[in-house]
Amino acid sequence: MGAAPAGQEAMRDPRVRQLAPRVAVLQIAAALTEGIGLVLLVPLLAGLAGPGSAVGGPLAGAIADLGLGRNLPALLALFVVLVAARAALVMARNRAVLTLELALVDGLQQRAWRALLGADWRLLQGLRRSDQASLLITNLDRVGQGVNQLLLATTTVVTLLALGLAALAIYPLFALGGGLAGLLVLLAYRGLRGQAARLGEALGAIWDRVHSAIGEALGALRSIKILGREAEAEAMVMSGFAELGASRQAYHIGQALGQFLLQTGGAAALALLVWLALAQGQLSVVTVLPLIAVFARALPLIGILQEAWQQWRHAAPALAAAEAQIAAMRAAAEAPLTPAAAPDLAREARFNRVTLLYAGQAQPALAEVTLAIPARQITALVGPLGAGKSTVADLLAGLLGPDQGTVTIDGAVLEGAAQRAWRAQMAYIDQDPLLLAASLRDNLCWAAPAASDAQVWAALEDAAAADFVRGLPEGLDTRLGDGGRRLSGGERQRLMLARALLRDPQLLILDEATSALDADNEAAIAAALGRLRGRMTIVLIAHRGALLDLADRVIRLESGRVVDES
Repeated sequence: MGAAPAGQEAMRDPRVRQLAPRVAVLQIAAALTEGIGLVLLVPLLAGLAGPGSAVGGPLAGAIADLGLGRNLPALLALFVVLVAARAALVMARNRAVLTLELALVDGLQQRAWRALLGADWRLLQGLRRSDQASLLITNLDRVGQGVNQLLLATTTVVTLLALGLAALAIYPLFALGGGLAGLLVLLAYRGLRGQAARLGEALGAIWDRVHSAIGEALGALRSIKILGREAEAEAMVMSGFAELGASRQAYHIGQALGQFLLQTGGAAALALLVWLALAQGQLSVVTVLPLIAVFARALPLIGILQEAWQQWRHAAPALAAAEAQIAAMRAAAEAPLTPAAAPDLAREARFNRVTLLYAGQAQPALAEVTLAIPARQITALVGPLGAGKSTVADLLAGLLGPDQGTVTIDGAVLEGAAQRAWRAQMAYIDQDPLLLAASLRDNLCWAAPAASDAQVWAALEDAAAADFVRGLPEGLDTRLGDGGRRLSGGERQRLMLARALLRDPQLLILDEATSALDADNEAAIAAALGRLRGRMTIVLIAHRGALLDLADRVIRLESGRVVDES
């Protein structure tokens, strides 16, 4: 049914491999019971017509030998048993199909999220949040719908094959004629399926643009309101929705046209086959009526098959895109975490002729940088936007590795497993704090799940946050709301400092952590950091204010190079 090679990994999932045979057996059993039930219509109709009726076709001899035509009660009982058995099998099959569908989609979701979390920071830096939201939400939702239609298509194919066998048992020429007509119908739909695939590819690109536009607008709501640009922001998003509507409309027009052609062509084919059977084949009505029942059952199934096939082709580009993104993230996976001992920062962290170039950039973010960060002191990194300060911080944190040169901790090179092990010894605070819609305690313990309340309060004291937490209605059990909206900016950053201190880090990095705070809050955080001097190594990225006054050492960068140290 055109399953893309991109879906092969999903089929290797152990749950899928376990469920697929069960689904196949149930599909075949349900289809065969329907086919046998339709075949039994021939002797059933013959029995109802009376002893003088004639049963035509190759099935007549077999029916006469078995004596089914002369035992109407037994025939009716068998027919009821078959219908009941089919109903039970269909119910079991549908449950198994749904379980298989969920296993396929769940496996893809897990692989996508795991690949995203395991990817190298350099790749993640270059990804837009809207692209990842499109992958994890919209694309995978479309994949789920497509998998549903693919499984429906396979069920329909099995049922059609069983109906074909039933028609062959009743009258082969009629069955061959009907089968040929069905194949011609599916061939006639080839253009519509190709159009569905093209529309599916376009739909993925449109959804990416919509997610990007919505993400940008949500992140700039304050500016939109202040600048009075509501109309422009509305037009930016609504144009994407209009594209989505046009794409869906084009797809559904194709579906409607296909149904029209199927119903019209099917009626004409049935009329022709019945005329040939009665006028040319000299079949009895008793034989032709079950054939008409088979055809009447097969015709909507061909429509279902075509529609499911078309919808799968429409969704298949989403699966291909998801698999391509997962493959790209896996290719950039970090080294596996091993029990390797993390370096100990007792003397200094050092950059030795470090160069780093981001993909798609003409100039390196850092070029031949050599610098030293003394242990248990406060070092400030300063410089204009794009100077390379955050890149230095990411290298120090073990998030990145240099293209050339080395980063060392007391002489131990930060690379491979050592990079990941080192991260457990450091903490990072940026200007956009991560706060969960959970309790204050849960937010703090996210960095140290085993921390006791005594340790939490000690970290809050060190971060100058204990007083305002005690003043909250429920203390540590206070729910912070989405993004910590119940707290001020200064309170959020002091909580982030407390969370970082719960890790008891050797290295603490603050990347513009106070740039959006007022002077009082900045002074409170600066005082807290001043009390930490000598306990740990602190690296500040800042442009001004109280934090710079704390620094024992200031390193100035411009255009990826160190231009001054003091």
